[in-house]
Amino acid sequence: MTPQPTDGNRPKLSEKGLLTPDNCVVAFIDHQPQMLFGVSNFDRQSIINNVVALAKSTRVFGVPVVLTTVETKAFSGNMWPQLQAVFPGSTPIERSTMNSWDDRNFVAAIEKTGRKKLVFAGLWTETCIALPTVQAIHDGYEVYVVEDCCGDVSQLNHDNAMKRVIQAGARPVTALSTLLEWQRDWAHRGTYDAVMDIVKNHFGAYGIGVEYAYTMVHGAPATQLPEYSVPKAAAAHE
Repeated sequence: MTPQPTDGNRPKLSEKGLLTPDNCVVAFIDHQPQMLFGVSNFDRQSIINNVVALAKSTRVFGVPVVLTTVETKAFSGNMWPQLQAVFPGSTPIERSTMNSWDDRNFVAAIEKTGRKKLVFAGLWTETCIALPTVQAIHDGYEVYVVEDCCGDVSQLNHDNAMKRVIQAGARPVTALSTLLEWQRDWAHRGTYDAVMDIVKNHFGAYGIGVEYAYTMVHGAPATQLPEYSVPKAAAAHE
């Protein structure tokens, strides 16, 4: 489990069936190169973008995270560097099982958080998401599947997996809906700027609209991004 620092000034949100930063844990399951290679139902660059946005959101709101990978050396490759960069120093729980709920270390990490609402994102939907979702619900958890952070080998496979988890009782959400559900109120200024940073960097037209409103309507200075510098050739390539 990757514990997150929490903002003591962040207000408590009402639950009443909703996700809050204080009642859930997010699991990133098998976001690895070989798993992404097989995805054909959804734009793969968009999946990377959405996963990183969700990961950053957990950092902003101090939501605990469980990272896990499958057969890293034998098949799937390392967890994406884009995701690892959000959690520097964190080591994913390595598994041999397709179903993470069959892995005692994964389940123990979930149990350690003491939270009963699970937010799952992973590849592929039909196995790495559907199987632990069905079993976690059987064990008394509520599961929320972040659909735009998932993908499968075909549209049919993904759609059938989503039908299966919904029939089992899971709730489909997206990376953006989860971020906004945790923020909930624009008067919560402690997380406002960080949320807007994620929106501007990861959510396309919404983010550009925010930039336009800030600069053209409210007269704020334009967002300054790091200058691009061309990487130097690695010594091994010279």
